[in-house]
Amino acid sequence: MTGVLGAQEIGVELGERATLVQFSTAFCQPCRATRRTLAEVAAMVPGVGHVEIDAEERLDLVRRLGIVRTPTVLVLDAAGRVVRRASGQPRKADVIAALGRAV
Repeated sequence: MTGVLGAQEIGVELGERATLVQFSTAFCQPCRATRRTLAEVAAMVPGVGHVEIDAEERLDLVRRLGIVRTPTVLVLDAAGRVVRRASGQPRKADVIAALGRAV
């Protein structure tokens, strides 16, 4: 697994301070709730971006990063380094705490 992701891999520019990268699949119910949670946190914390990646469309990235279930969330710092990783539906407080390691 590589520990750095850039705009070319995730399809959007990295957040100024951190980026929340969510791997989802179309029929994943927890993915919808995760999307809302991450969007809320990104809106609350200046300089934090959020991107959702369809795991089925990006199998190359899924394999490279060892993603085995959805949702999986990666927290990237400003340089695109993976500083935290979690599978399953996160709680907002846990996402905010994980961002503390990135910013």
